[in-house]
Amino acid sequence: MASPQAPSRRRTARRIHATAAGAAAGLLVTGLLAAPAQARDDTGGPIGTTAGEADDARYEPGPCPKTPEPIPELKGARCGTLTVPENRAKPNGRKIELGVAIVPALAAKPKPDPIVWLAGGPGDDAVGEAKMAVDGLLNRDRDVIFMSQRGTYSATPRLTCPNIDKFNARAVGLVYDAPSTERLHVEATKACHDRLAARGNDLSAYNDTESAADYADLRAALGVKQWNLFGISYGTDLALIYMRQHPEGLRSVGIDGILPPSRAGSAATWSSARQGFDGLFKACADQPACNRRYPNLPATFDRLVRQLEAKPVTTTVTVPGQAKPVKVVLDGGALVNWMTSATHVAPQVPLALDELAHGKPQRIAQQWAGGKLSPQSVGRVAHGLAYGVFCSEWTPYESKEEALRGGQETFPSFPHSVQAQAPQLTFLRPDCDVWNVPAAPRSIRDVTRGDIPTLAISGGFDSQTGADNGPYVARTLSKAKVVTVPYEPHVVFATSKCAQKITVSFFDTPTAPDTACLKNLKPPRFETGR
Repeated sequence: MASPQAPSRRRTARRIHATAAGAAAGLLVTGLLAAPAQARDDTGGPIGTTAGEADDARYEPGPCPKTPEPIPELKGARCGTLTVPENRAKPNGRKIELGVAIVPALAAKPKPDPIVWLAGGPGDDAVGEAKMAVDGLLNRDRDVIFMSQRGTYSATPRLTCPNIDKFNARAVGLVYDAPSTERLHVEATKACHDRLAARGNDLSAYNDTESAADYADLRAALGVKQWNLFGISYGTDLALIYMRQHPEGLRSVGIDGILPPSRAGSAATWSSARQGFDGLFKACADQPACNRRYPNLPATFDRLVRQLEAKPVTTTVTVPGQAKPVKVVLDGGALVNWMTSATHVAPQVPLALDELAHGKPQRIAQQWAGGKLSPQSVGRVAHGLAYGVFCSEWTPYESKEEALRGGQETFPSFPHSVQAQAPQLTFLRPDCDVWNVPAAPRSIRDVTRGDIPTLAISGGFDSQTGADNGPYVARTLSKAKVVTVPYEPHVVFATSKCAQKITVSFFDTPTAPDTACLKNLKPPRFETGR
């Protein structure tokens, strides 16, 4: 799911780099052979070492995809490129290239069915998330395959929009949901659209149906008879569509931070925000020290949203990597969006809200600006893919009235101007007006049905894709196991050792993942400033 970055923690949602279990991975590696055995393709060779074809697609072994920074976890990976039609309705048309990296299993005798990693976003590059998978020991017994989804950083063409990223950084000094901010935001979106279109990119071809077909072609071209999927955040949306459109060869599917295609849109982001906020507020209320220090935290948050929307606060903060102090404007919309990502640093949230309530906005302002002004925020997300999905699959099937109703029903006391801009999807409808791609077939919004073993795992503090999405998708998946990891934010695999253990055990035994670690989890100790 598209989302802001978590303040003062590893980048989240679309850009998460977890370090939990890193030490355990090191211990495991030292106990293995220097050159572990590898899963084999249908020619008998290690997966990814031989060329292969599937319909109009072709895989060629070659150098590993380029990443913004070196990724040590890709050392020893088997790499190459999958070439596919940009638009499968035009098989003789333009071709595009997708980078592929296959991280070998650590086990001496790996399982024959690899795991395919589906990144978040839309617009994140799966290859860049290899560290997260390895830190969580996802490659303990199986090869893990990372392919850059079409348009992302290590694909050709790369549909990134540095101008949008730079505007988002500058916008921390603007009123978040003001009409003037909307006008500048949409101008940046249109400028990127026009630049990408002028380069000959068929922007209507960057969507879930084409991406799902890319992965189906990859399986055939690699000669893999059966594999597993693991999707995070937006990658769960793609996984659920893949399950519907290409169920053949699927052994099991893990989805973490769940975004059902039938629910995707602005109204759902309001529901998710409510669930994550309420989970955090309840954890504080249940902790005597936190409850004494911050009584009735939900009312404090609600009041601050209304006050800031009526009278925004302007402050100046220092941000790492910035030579000069940064001007930050906090209004009600900015606070809601900060809170959506701040569940990743839950122990700080009550103190930060209390400081803001007492005239000290610096902590929240610094966190709000820090993520957007990070050098890692510029030129990495494929906005061309994001808007391709949003504008063909989401906005055509959710009216402006339905989107507004989501905010009104979930947070009825918020000002109309806040309710009108869904968390994470600010100005989405006018953006889609200028992106101007046709609607996908209505079937893209269908629920996914079937009996493929599925792990539907969520975090109790997830304010980006609410935990109730797990039971929702399980209603039509007869072999789904629903797990909620308490006290964890969006994408629990990135932050929870327990979630990592559950996920790895699921791929070992999809019918009976080991969830025993859930019994020992404790709430965070909230900071009190004393």
